[in-house]
Amino acid sequence: MNQHRIQALRHVHFEDLGSFEGPLLEAGYDIEYVDVADGAINGLDPIAADIMVVLGGPIAAYDIEPYPVVSDIIAALKARINADRPTLGICLGAQLMAAALGARVYPGPKEIGWAALDIEDVPGSPVDTLRGLPVLHWHGDTFDLPNGCTRLASTATCRNQAFMRGPNVLGLQFHPEVLARRFENWLIGHANEIGTAGKSPVGLRADARRYGTLLEDAGRCLMTDWISGLKL
Repeated sequence: MNQHRIQALRHVHFEDLGSFEGPLLEAGYDIEYVDVADGAINGLDPIAADIMVVLGGPIAAYDIEPYPVVSDIIAALKARINADRPTLGICLGAQLMAAALGARVYPGPKEIGWAALDIEDVPGSPVDTLRGLPVLHWHGDTFDLPNGCTRLASTATCRNQAFMRGPNVLGLQFHPEVLARRFENWLIGHANEIGTAGKSPVGLRADARRYGTLLEDAGRCLMTDWISGLKL
């Protein structure tokens, strides 16, 4: 019987846990998706789950008036982070975590495509497994490094690509969880954004075929490394 529970806050269905699911299941976690658009976050105990993951999505951490659920997520993250409960944010999730930690989130240069990270030399950093490997970037916003957090990675376009606050709080601006076999969902689901950014779905698809399987392997290692160091 699984002993631990993970809640994954999901904004759109194709941006899920992807390659992270395998290591979590192998480590004995029951996975529960919480679809925020369905109002499932209402009444959610923000500190009950052993791990909370806030996934990516096409809204912004400052879209509080047009998307009131943003405020609900930030409030849940504040409570969770204040309790030092294991919390992971991916792309929008990392931006929401930064906002919950009091950092500024704002529009930045749009970054869509596959590119390697500049990884900081930080002992115990779970993103070390990604050194030299192109990862998927898909965001138009960025954030300041929250107080009390350590920068783990950057790119020339975006200074703050990953941060940690101790072993339990991890924010990733990029997408290490994407599955190559499901990448077409990204191309169709974000077709409008691809067009307005002047990107080619043909090129993005080709890069996914070139790097996707390697990223899946590295992503599984990243998740394994992170959960092995958690203080539950």
